[in-house]
Amino acid sequence: MKRSARITVHPEALQHNLKRAKECAPDSKVFSVIKANAYGHNSVATAGILYPDTDAFAVSCVPEAVVLREGGIDLPIKILQGYQNNDDLNIAADLNLRLMVHEERQLTLLDQYSKKHKFDITLKVDSGMHRLGFQPERIHELFTKLKNHPQVNPDNLMLATHFSSADEPDKSTTQDQISTFNKACEGINAPKSLSNSASVLVWKDAHADWVRPGIMLYGSSPFTDKDRDSFDLQAAMTFEAPVISVHDLKKGDCIGYSATWQCPKDMQVAVIACGYADGYPRHAASGTPVWINGKTTELLGRVAMDMIVVNADDHKENPIKVGDWAELWGKNLSVDTVAEKAETIPYEILCNAGNLRGA
Repeated sequence: MKRSARITVHPEALQHNLKRAKECAPDSKVFSVIKANAYGHNSVATAGILYPDTDAFAVSCVPEAVVLREGGIDLPIKILQGYQNNDDLNIAADLNLRLMVHEERQLTLLDQYSKKHKFDITLKVDSGMHRLGFQPERIHELFTKLKNHPQVNPDNLMLATHFSSADEPDKSTTQDQISTFNKACEGINAPKSLSNSASVLVWKDAHADWVRPGIMLYGSSPFTDKDRDSFDLQAAMTFEAPVISVHDLKKGDCIGYSATWQCPKDMQVAVIACGYADGYPRHAASGTPVWINGKTTELLGRVAMDMIVVNADDHKENPIKVGDWAELWGKNLSVDTVAEKAETIPYEILCNAGNLRGA
């Protein structure tokens, strides 16, 4: 069922942001990360837009890759969580998917796999995030095992890791992880991949053979202290909703649930048909910016299921009226700003809005 709010995805912005990733890491190939339905932007459509300029794609799990193959995407697809069972291996073999191996059970499944197929495998190194991956001291042993494995294509065997704090460049954590990874892989001649968006942008010594830009492709900065303009990124999603009421309130009138915002003067407000059911963040605070009729106004009171109220008092030169469209984030208003006001991250907001709206 369609609701009033709408999402527009901008192909030219996606293409521009991929170009920026390639400019930052000119000597690396690119896995464009389009997991979680391309962060709410529609994975098949996004893959089609990025297809001419990327080297490969990366998703979380096998079902996400199936959607891409069914959508006609024939570039290499990396499965970041790898395979969980024999069915996943069968699908990966049929669809020629590249698999991450990060734990012992997956090695056992590979050993027991009965069909003849040479899988493209990436060995995951736990360099310090302690989520997925093998301990550094085991990497040489496991790499040798996989290189000689009858079910592994040795020509496409890779090594990878993931950073926990690349978006906090003042910490030593990322440099420590780079050092741990390099030491673990010393002497191994194979393609390597370390960098997410943050490290693509600022950690040049981690670019290696393949980079994995994610959030930056969608026009959001991975850093809390630097916005998208700092890196010449463009918003790939515009989220809009219509004004359904404009009315005048008196000084002292309270707005919305729990009466959390009180009018400091006689003023005009506008009601917009968008709320947390549409993916607008429930915890966005009063004062969160909203773009309408060529300028910024502010959210007043709590976000409801399908409505928000904004200040219409400062739009005298271009009055807000019923039927006008408000931009909740997009080309004129960064999703990073909205996320900060809601005390969350743009990843969550984009995924929620896009996937709820069926982008």
